[in-house]
Amino acid sequence: MKSLPRLLFSWLLLFVCLQTTAALPVHIWEMQELTFTATNTYKNPYTDMTVWVELTGPGFKKRIYGFWDGGNTFRVRLVAMKAGNWTWKSGSNPHDPGLSGKAGSFTAVAWSEKEKLENPLRRGFLRASPNQHALNFADSTPYLAIGDTWFSLGADRFKWYDDEVKRPIGPKAGFKDYVRLRKAQGYNWVSMIAAYPNWKTDDSTYTMVLADSAKTTLRSAWEEFGTGSAKNMDNEGGRPFLFPGKVPGYENYFPDMDQLNPEYFKYIDRKIAYLNANGIIPFMEATRRDASLLWFKYHRWPESYSRFLQYFYSRYQAYNTVLSPVHLDIIAKTVSPQDFVNSIKDVEERFGTLPFENLLSANANPSTLENWGEDSWVTLHQTGNQREHNNYWYLTEIYNLKNPKPALNGEPYYSGYKDNRGKDGVNYTRGADGGTEHDNEIVRSGIYGSFLSGGLAGHVYGAEGIWGGDIEPAAPIHMWDAFKWGSAAQMQYLKTFAFSIGRRYQELVPLADLVSPNKTHDILSYEGWAYCARTPDKNIFLVYFEKGCPQSEIRGCKLSSVYSAQWFNPRNGTWVNVGDGQLVSGKTGIIKLPELPTATDWGLNLIYKGERDANVTYTEYGFKREPLTTRIFKRLWSLPVAGGLLALVIVGWFIRRRKKRI
Repeated sequence: MKSLPRLLFSWLLLFVCLQTTAALPVHIWEMQELTFTATNTYKNPYTDMTVWVELTGPGFKKRIYGFWDGGNTFRVRLVAMKAGNWTWKSGSNPHDPGLSGKAGSFTAVAWSEKEKLENPLRRGFLRASPNQHALNFADSTPYLAIGDTWFSLGADRFKWYDDEVKRPIGPKAGFKDYVRLRKAQGYNWVSMIAAYPNWKTDDSTYTMVLADSAKTTLRSAWEEFGTGSAKNMDNEGGRPFLFPGKVPGYENYFPDMDQLNPEYFKYIDRKIAYLNANGIIPFMEATRRDASLLWFKYHRWPESYSRFLQYFYSRYQAYNTVLSPVHLDIIAKTVSPQDFVNSIKDVEERFGTLPFENLLSANANPSTLENWGEDSWVTLHQTGNQREHNNYWYLTEIYNLKNPKPALNGEPYYSGYKDNRGKDGVNYTRGADGGTEHDNEIVRSGIYGSFLSGGLAGHVYGAEGIWGGDIEPAAPIHMWDAFKWGSAAQMQYLKTFAFSIGRRYQELVPLADLVSPNKTHDILSYEGWAYCARTPDKNIFLVYFEKGCPQSEIRGCKLSSVYSAQWFNPRNGTWVNVGDGQLVSGKTGIIKLPELPTATDWGLNLIYKGERDANVTYTEYGFKREPLTTRIFKRLWSLPVAGGLLALVIVGWFIRRRKKRI
């Protein structure tokens, strides 16, 4: 009988242990990581081993590839896209007992509505809206990108502190402090480049070419101010690839692109996780284009580049990210766009498409459409690197495609833009000093002009000092100072402007010619142009006027109709009625606008209320004539001019007549 209590106690203990060790439920759209330890050793695990799991869940059955993470450690990162039971089984090539044949399962549960409000990214990864012009979360909630440009995010220029101490925005500020600032300003997107393999501060210049007949580019970097050399883009884990490299005579300047350093990427991982935890989606580009020529020449292309892309995708596809195979801001000093396509296709053929359907994009010049065509690998188009208002049209071109895709301006005019590094810098002259009202006006031209030209996916801000991660004492602008410029704080008002009509902003059609007049002759500028987008039913118009626009009219309205009308102040995100709050169209569907409230830039929305009532007298505007005295003066001034011309004609006639007589 004494054995029975012992047996019951053993059963109870076993039950408790089983309950304790059982896998806890995980949330959908939350990155999960599986860790495996290889039994065998490999000369180069990065190139010699491929590991994966076969993942099965509700409506899902795909192979998810993993990555080597140093030593004998391999990881597979995955995400459950729907609630329910999920199972996995591992495999590897070549077969390794520590990597193949493992299995497991877990239960995924949905987030509560309260939890989604705490972090919108819990609504899922980004998808194209049904009309393919804008972005939604996976649960169909609209997403409008309010982005910033932190290209050097992966380097220790954005310093990581393990603590949660809040440091003021200044020389001691860290990555978390900048995230807190931008989150408070409504940002939900950050653009970055994951790896600058050929950049470091050394004994050579920041632009290097080989001593060959072609002067092949080794690096086309940004300057480490005060040194004349390239910016250091390492972090606490070192550099993304190992030295010495394979380029004869330049082994210490260009790394071995087949020898990857996982420690570097481990320090990026924690920043990506922190961004996601704070509701911010990183747009991650694998590497910058200036490494491509030597990569192509001294390593097997496309296989070597494809291997890195597969590694990059596998490491970051289970986070809420938008991914890119290359940062192609300049097509010169790089392999061709088609060479990149060859590698992108090679990845797809060998490893399949991205299993969790992350959007694919690239920072391009002047657009991903121009570089790769309409039916390419791109699922989110971008324009950029061509700054002035004449270039917002590239978004309209994308919008009007037979098979459109969402688009945004990923690199417009940077606040305070000069890039004044001397002969190798852009030395841009059409901008303004950062932190000034003129500079703010130029930034706002890019924000609203791009959005209403078809960039319904959102907009990405950038600033001198930030895009280059300028922390050097000799830098003309330090990034902690640029972070405080007013232009950055005004970015959030794009969301106010767009969502003034709810999710119907996703239906807008860019039609700048509905504003008349809408352009000056100055195409290399940010003043004097107007932009308009309208819903197909003509019920809603959103309009933006740059500084310097004259009084104008809106055409294409419903005939003889009443529209509610409000001016939008893009400096503070507030609305004010136009007159008594309504404007009326005439028999030809034209609304004559009053003058802008002040001599700077303004937005406008018009929302259809109904047909005009014949029994109501409406306030109507027209173009004001100049005062009588001004018109008389102009006419009097023109008389001498006209008289002089007439006199010249008469004199010429008499001279010709006299010559004929002679």
